[in-house]
Amino acid sequence: MSITNEQILEIMPPQNGLFGLLFAFMNRLQAAGDAFYDEITCKQFFLLACMNLYADNAPTANELAETMGCSRQNVKEILNGLAKKEMIVFEPDENDRRKQRIYLTQKTRELAKKYTQKEKEFMRLLYDGISDEEIRNVYRIISRMEKNLIKEYDK
Repeated sequence: MSITNEQILEIMPPQNGLFGLLFAFMNRLQAAGDAFYDEITCKQFFLLACMNLYADNAPTANELAETMGCSRQNVKEILNGLAKKEMIVFEPDENDRRKQRIYLTQKTRELAKKYTQKEKEFMRLLYDGISDEEIRNVYRIISRMEKNLIKEYDK
């Protein structure tokens, strides 16, 4: 017999329930993401999505690690997998040859086009019945939680 999310809130403090719910949700989201794409994993997709935040300024692995909230080593592992699939390329920074900038390839742009409609449908399904205001509230709350973690653990 499974315990529902509502029952969990009756059994334990809401902070503990939310902590567990976030982990369970991330596990389900990663499993759905891994099943969603044939060519890449959910983590690889997230990295590619984060790269789009940089627009015309190709990021470094360190910059992506900061954006993604994970270690440089984890990002390098994901990047190496994407490079093997010819989804990204590394090029030296024009001003500092020690830095490697990461660029999307044509293959990645084609993949993005292939999944555009399917991604819209997934987002519609994921946020079904949730208003933009509710989404903004959750975003603000999780952002504050993230700031608390950064303040304490990213010293």
